[in-house]
Amino acid sequence: MKRFITGIILLVSLSAFGQHKKINTILKKQLDSVMVLDQKYRDTLSMLITPEQSDSLVKKLGLKSWQMMNKYSALQGRLDSLNVIFIEGVFRKYGYPGITLVDTPANESAWYIIQHSQKIHQYMPMMKKAADEGELPFHLYAMMLDRDLMYQGKEQVYGSQVSCRDLKNGKHECFVWPIKDPATVDERRKKAGFDQTVEDNAKRLGVTYRVVKMDEVK
Repeated sequence: MKRFITGIILLVSLSAFGQHKKINTILKKQLDSVMVLDQKYRDTLSMLITPEQSDSLVKKLGLKSWQMMNKYSALQGRLDSLNVIFIEGVFRKYGYPGITLVDTPANESAWYIIQHSQKIHQYMPMMKKAADEGELPFHLYAMMLDRDLMYQGKEQVYGSQVSCRDLKNGKHECFVWPIKDPATVDERRKKAGFDQTVEDNAKRLGVTYRVVKMDEVK
């Protein structure tokens, strides 16, 4: 009996070891590096959107706000283009690099690269498959779905996306993009794995939540 139990323990240990060996450590490190590049200038760009922080940067760097916005947008744009080229090569070789291939948080890196690109719609099926199979957190797929729908001029599902533009009433406003069935959006958010209500998420993004309908948007 002891031999039988020992055999089982050994098999389980070998199985766990085999699973661990499947992690592509080289790709994992590459994806970690790609994430650094993805965020390199985004913090600065976020600061430039906030008036108080923008004023501080203007004084520190001696440039006007619009000059800094153009400068850092161009720098980040070049990095984003290179990141997309790299990640599409990864897709061709491995499919989506999920948690079983590169562990966490590297399994989210490819999502960030595509989320910040113009190729969201092209890769939505891959992202859905990765989320359904547990390779990618489902709430990230939900965010990408919302952005894809917004880019198509359609109502979003989970209320994760904010837009700043002129409305038909003539006012320029930052608002949560119109949501399909907004009365039940928080139920959908909770089921998808979001840890904030649509109102709290809007506040986090610097926007006061109100229900905006598609017929209000230009």
